[in-house]
Amino acid sequence: MVPPILSSPLLASVAGVGHAFFTRRGGVSRGLYESLNVGLGSRDDAVAVRENRRRAAAALGVASEALATCYQVHSATVKIAASPWGSDRPQGDAVVTARQGLVCGALAADCAPVLIADGPARLVAAVHAGWRGALAGVVEAAVAAMVERGGSPDRMVAAVGPCIARESYEVGMDFMAQFAACDHSYRRFFSPGATPEKRQFDLPGFVVSRLAAAGVGSSEWIGRDTCAEEDEFFSNRRAFRRGEADYGRLLSAIVLQESP
Repeated sequence: MVPPILSSPLLASVAGVGHAFFTRRGGVSRGLYESLNVGLGSRDDAVAVRENRRRAAAALGVASEALATCYQVHSATVKIAASPWGSDRPQGDAVVTARQGLVCGALAADCAPVLIADGPARLVAAVHAGWRGALAGVVEAAVAAMVERGGSPDRMVAAVGPCIARESYEVGMDFMAQFAACDHSYRRFFSPGATPEKRQFDLPGFVVSRLAAAGVGSSEWIGRDTCAEEDEFFSNRRAFRRGEADYGRLLSAIVLQESP
C-alpha cells in the first residue's frame, strides 16, 4: 500500500524537488501507533516501524536507507547529510542535503515540521520545530546552513506541515513569558484562553514568522491541526490528555530529484 500524502502548493512548484507530509494512514503498526508510525524512538514494534519507513521512502521513489532523520532533541542543531545515514541517527533537529535522492526527514506529533527548498541551488532541508527549537532558532540555523552551501534565502520556498494549531494549543502565562523575554513582539502569537490564566499559542504562525525573519522568499502553513484531527494524525498532547503511554510519529520529507 502506498501511504497517502499531503503536499504544499508552494513546494510543488519547485522543479526537481519532491516532498510529502505523511498522515498516520497507510502503515502496518497497531494499537496506539495505528498505522504509519515512523518513530524509531517510540515503543512500537521495531519491525513495523522499519516497514512503515520503507513505505514512506518508496512513496518518494527511494530505498529506506536513503531516509535521513535525526535523533531529535528540541535543539537548533543542523546536520548535513552528504550520504545515507541508515540507522545511525545523529542528534539534531534539522537535516540539509545537496545530494540527489537522499531524503531529508523530520518527525513530529504536534511540533511543526518545516520543509525548505532552494531549487536553483539544488538544496533541501527538513526541520523539526517544536516550541523550544523554534524559539532557539532552529529555522534560522537551517536557512543559514543552506546559505553556507550556496543557497539564497530570497529563492527559498518553505512549507510548515501538519502541527498543533492555535485553537488546540492552550498554555499558561509562564509559557508566554518565555517568549516575551526573548522578544516582546512575540506576544502577538498568543491569544486569550478559556480563563484569564490561559493563552492559545499559534505555533505555525510563529514558525512562519521565523522563516520570514530568516529572509525566506515565500512560505506557508498547510493548515492541518494534528491535535484536532485524530483520524489523520498522531498527537502528543492528545495522548497526554488521555493518559496514553506513548504516541506515533508522523513523517515530513523532502528530496532532490533529477535536475529539470
